[in-house]
Amino acid sequence: MKSTYLSALITMIMISVITAGAEPGKPLRGKLAPKPLYRDPVYDAPTDPVLCFNAQEKKWFMFYTSRRATEPNTPGFTWVHGSRIGIAESSDGGATWTYKGTADIDYNGGLSEYTYWAPEAIYHDGTYHMYLSFVPGIFTDWNHPRDIIHLTSKDLLKWKFESVLDLMSDRVIDACVIQLPNGTWRMWYKDERARMSLSYADSPDLYKWEAHGSAVNDRNGEGPKVFHWKGRFWLVADVWRGLGVWSSDDCLNWVPQEQNLPGSHGDVVVSGDRAYLFYFTRLGKEDIEQNDPYAGRRAAISVVELEYKDDSLICDINKPAYIQLLPQLEEEK
Repeated sequence: MKSTYLSALITMIMISVITAGAEPGKPLRGKLAPKPLYRDPVYDAPTDPVLCFNAQEKKWFMFYTSRRATEPNTPGFTWVHGSRIGIAESSDGGATWTYKGTADIDYNGGLSEYTYWAPEAIYHDGTYHMYLSFVPGIFTDWNHPRDIIHLTSKDLLKWKFESVLDLMSDRVIDACVIQLPNGTWRMWYKDERARMSLSYADSPDLYKWEAHGSAVNDRNGEGPKVFHWKGRFWLVADVWRGLGVWSSDDCLNWVPQEQNLPGSHGDVVVSGDRAYLFYFTRLGKEDIEQNDPYAGRRAAISVVELEYKDDSLICDINKPAYIQLLPQLEEEK
């Protein structure tokens, strides 16, 4: 009798925790994520996050640009250069993350000083693919060449160099890749030489790419992310005053949304019927010590659940974020 009563009490407590703060008629699913979601223990400035499910380890991996925010003697923008690709992992569906290290990438362009930015990581037919922005040096300003390189891996940790992509420009960064319904692979990226910098290219096999020009024509941006949700394609990009949003039925003709989403250069993960926006932002004053010389450089990753309302994407960063990323099969991407 006593054990039955105790079991019932434990069940009631668990239910109350899981559904705490739920909207009427809409129980919450998942684990409450902290705010901010993740801080890099090395340099404390993770940016440009992208998530990929590790099928071997049954965990979610987060790749990010590890800006050298707390590195001394880094004048100008040298602290944004010289970065490596950090990795964090989650075994509870994306609610909590721990630092795993940096990606083992076998390409440096033959240089002693170089920069990695803004990784894209996807899985297809037994192989992980990364499309990575590469800068040939460490510079004080932004006026230097950059390429997108293609890497492959079997474990998401050690990456083999495949090629430097020929995208008809010497200033390309921030790749995003998805497979279209017809089987073609499409990449969106920032081409700093183009009038409208969000451009796209197509590939039949993830190895050979053909550039096609501008993807959108109403404004510039960087860090594009394209995904399919609620019966249409969405393009989200950093427009330097939040994240701009476009929608499309064919991934060619994009209709802009008036309202922006919060944050800078992020990733969207669709899991089941839900979609989560992972983005980076500067740390708040409450998370920084007084007189910190690196306060303006520090950043963190945050997460918010997206909502679909009146044919638009919206979110409320003040709402608690309950995260439940399911193991992701290839056909679900």
